Amino acid sequence: MSRTLEAIQYTRGNLRILNQLALPHETIFEPVVNVQNGHAAIKTMKTRGAPAIAIVAALSLAVDAYARLNNGEFATVDQTVQFILTSLDYLKTSRPTAVNLFDAAAKLAALTNKVAGQAKEPAQVVNAVVEAAEKMLVDDVQDNKNIGKYGAEYIVNNARDSTNISVLTHCNTGSLATAGWGTALGIIRDLHHNKQLKHAFCTETRPYNQGSRLTAYELVYEAIPSTLICDSMASALLRLNPSVQAIIVGADRVAANGDTANKIGTYQLAITAKHHGILFIVAAPSTSIDLSMRSGNEIVIEERPANELVTTTGLLENNQSATIRTAAQGINVWNPSFDVTPSELVSAIVTEKGVAIKQPGQSEFDLKAFLS
Repeated sequence: MSRTLEAIQYTRGNLRILNQLALPHETIFEPVVNVQNGHAAIKTMKTRGAPAIAIVAALSLAVDAYARLNNGEFATVDQTVQFILTSLDYLKTSRPTAVNLFDAAAKLAALTNKVAGQAKEPAQVVNAVVEAAEKMLVDDVQDNKNIGKYGAEYIVNNARDSTNISVLTHCNTGSLATAGWGTALGIIRDLHHNKQLKHAFCTETRPYNQGSRLTAYELVYEAIPSTLICDSMASALLRLNPSVQAIIVGADRVAANGDTANKIGTYQLAITAKHHGILFIVAAPSTSIDLSMRSGNEIVIEERPANELVTTTGLLENNQSATIRTAAQGINVWNPSFDVTPSELVSAIVTEKGVAIKQPGQSEFDLKAFLS
């Protein structure tokens, strides 16, 4: 399959992340040498996408702990454990909605405590954490490829006309949002690779334009037939273009019943998919499923700064990047980063383990049974 873009560059002791705020006009890789750098990259959305957030958080801890170990900064096992656990708590404060971050932190904390119980020197604890973080990076790519395979098969088998499939996607769920390949965009890649995709449409995804800046960038890079629309055009597109037979989105957190928190604007896409009788598919690794939350009512929704809504960044005629204000001074701003789509509007949830669907007559998923 074709080579995809790379947002995370890692070798043991060294981590660089692609600054996605500069895309598509500039390609800038920035070093991450400690957990403070990792936290800042996630908080400012230089790194974004639930899977990528978790990976960068884990690897920022790995490179930080590895450097401190080699510099002789850990005198005891207890001191090492304290640093790791405190760092994980700190990293979790960067973005509150993406459950993958909390899942990765919980796994690394549990591993740290387990190894520390038998460790005789700091290196044993640090090496265990570094190896676990590295495995998360490798596993994420394979998980994404499985999602792509299962999702493409589901769409072909359930589309009204499997010979004329176009799809619509929202936000960015590709290689830039993961360790590689992507979730919802990974499904689009598989459809294209299998010559089963007529066309891909992507939304602009206001207010931060992840669709026009990032998804469009990936689609063009891989020569996938594609068209950009603004968010408010989606219903018109579905009404006028019957080849669009599925909307595919990612997820930052999925409750046990299938309620899905994803980029703001996802909910309205699910409503229009239901009205037009097409598939609405959530694509996410199983680590995005939070069985501790019974429904989407329990999901905390992050609110972002007002300036992200009232300003935009782009290239001037002299090819210099600039940020300009587009809204009236003094206007109040509400800027939630996510919304929650009720499970009743979701056709299927595609994970690396397979496709979860609702039982006949049910409006909710039983994801606990699916994952068991």
